Amino acid sequence: MITPQSFKAYGKVICYPGQENKGKKRNLWRIVHEEKAKVGWRVAYLVLRDKTVGRFECHPFSDETFEPVKGKALLFVARTKDIARVQCFLLNRPVVLRKGIWHGVVSLGQETEIKITENKKVICRYWPLGFRAHSLKDFQKSLTFSCLDKGKK
Repeated sequence: MITPQSFKAYGKVICYPGQENKGKKRNLWRIVHEEKAKVGWRVAYLVLRDKTVGRFECHPFSDETFEPVKGKALLFVARTKDIARVQCFLLNRPVVLRKGIWHGVVSLGQETEIKITENKKVICRYWPLGFRAHSLKDFQKSLTFSCLDKGKK
């Protein structure tokens, strides 16, 4: 589950801070994330059908939102290209992923719909995993097999 604390190392949850202290009668509006660079931005709509992920990507110069609209998905993230450090979150809340965070998403159902916002021009870097994963256990198995292979040499 994504919470502001559990996701802090990778980005932030999109929410209204302190909403419970603001009463119940008036509308609430607040900017919750800003890009400091002078760039345009774009909004995309992802209909996610993949049940496994075989590579991660990162955008070194763009934050990126993942805003679930319909269905359920898992968001895999890592701060570095290290299989042992991959974390997995149920994408149950909209989040901002920081620049340079490695990530991949998989659908838990037939389809999951996700709204994405990012800089207009995005540089993508890719990290081929060398296997297909649908859960965090797959990453742990990969580490086990990798250690076994190294022991045979």
